[in-house]
Amino acid sequence: MSIVAISMNLLLVGLLAAALIMGHHLNRRLKALRDSHEGFAKAVADLDLAAARAEQGLADLRAATDEAHDALADRIEKARALTAKLDRHIQSSPQPAPRARRDEPVEEDVERVTHRLGALLSGAREPRPERAPPPRREAPLVRLKPASLDDDLFEQPAERPNPRAGTRR
Repeated sequence: MSIVAISMNLLLVGLLAAALIMGHHLNRRLKALRDSHEGFAKAVADLDLAAARAEQGLADLRAATDEAHDALADRIEKARALTAKLDRHIQSSPQPAPRARRDEPVEEDVERVTHRLGALLSGAREPRPERAPPPRREAPLVRLKPASLDDDLFEQPAERPNPRAGTRR
């Protein structure tokens, strides 16, 4: 063999070694790229799942907002109706008789009120007959349910009968 053939073979061995080293570096880079690609795909899948949850949360929030809006609109409408009813009652209530002049003395009113107070005080001075205290009864234990947020704030309470209504003198 000649020197030219040996030098060409050595040059070829050097180039093949360089290609082998470059192939090894390229293989490591491609492996890192594949791993990052898998991580990126996993991140995209997680992001997609989070977006789906966010969309569901927004839909739930929108439904709750619509429900609250409807409930509030109903309560506002009831409040307006009750306000109108109260205004009608105020308008239909008897008005006090107007005085002829504001600067004129109110002796008649004072005399009338004084006479009425005197009658009430004289009735209060009379001793009342002593009554025995009523027997003590133990009331059954009743558990009350806590009020919920859905209770109607503007609903009129049921009228309770007044036990003292029939005992006037």
